[in-house]
Parts: sequence; structure tokens; C-alpha cells
Amino acid sequence: MRHILSVLVNDQPRVLARVANLLGRRNFNIESISVGESEEPGLSRMVIVTHGDERTMEQVSKQLHKLVDVIKVQDLSSHPVVARELMLVKVGANPSTRTEIAGIVEPFRASVVDVGSNTLMVQATGDREKLDALLDLLRPYGIKEIARTGVTALPRGPIKVPS
Repeated sequence: MRHILSVLVNDQPRVLARVANLLGRRNFNIESISVGESEEPGLSRMVIVTHGDERTMEQVSKQLHKLVDVIKVQDLSSHPVVARELMLVKVGANPSTRTEIAGIVEPFRASVVDVGSNTLMVQATGDREKLDALLDLLRPYGIKEIARTGVTALPRGPIKVPS
């Protein structure tokens, strides 16, 4: 089962490396990880997507709590969440196909953010399925490069934290 973990950590050097190392040593695959500032000064929020059953995820949470710089761990998978990913994709586009490509990206609420002589760069946000669907439609034009941020997520409304 896919899990989204929200981990509040001290904003210190090497914290990301320690978290990734801990998960790697225990043979957990990190599907994506994103880190950025949080609402609390001096703290960062890591959003980690991984796979495992409930027992495995409980062990992951316990192991993360053992790290000095980890303040709070939440498994968002059992709560309603808003989860998004950002993607930039550079696609082959000559002057005659640019309008066609613009017509493809518009229903996805994506936008063209750069135009080269033979390429367009498209920016899109959304869930993984939406971004994958957009990529499938752009593939016939020739994908030159892709950069994706990985998932970032927050729970909807108040979340109950077990005591």
C-alpha cells in the first residue's frame, strides 16, 4: 500500500541525509521525497512517499522518531489530503505544432512557460495520474526532458494526532 508521510524536522544540515539513510538501511524504497520550510520557524517539512503494510509503516514511524532532529511524524494515508506534484516537461515543437500542443495542455490547466526554436516547456501541477496522462499525450511530439518535484501534501482540515 502507498503511504504519504509528513515529517516535521529541525532545519539543520544533513537531516535529509539521515532520514534517507535510515529508510535505506531498513530497505524501504522512497518513491519521492520533498523538503521545504514549514509554518514553524526553524522547522522543515519532509513529505515522503513509500510503500508498505500498516505494521511496516508503524516501524518506519518508530524508527524516524528515534532521530534527534525529527519532531513529528504523520502518516497521511488514512486521512483526506491534498497532494500535488509539479512537473516541467520540454517537448519537441516546431512552429506548426505549437498551437496543437497548447490545445493539449490547456484542459490540464498546464501552461507553456518557455518557447525555444524547436521546443516548448510546459509546467503542470496535480496528482501523479493527471501528470502521467499529460505526458502520454505529449509523447508523440518527442519528450526532450522531464523534471518532477515529487509529492507534497497536507491533510485537509484538522487532523487528530494519536496520543
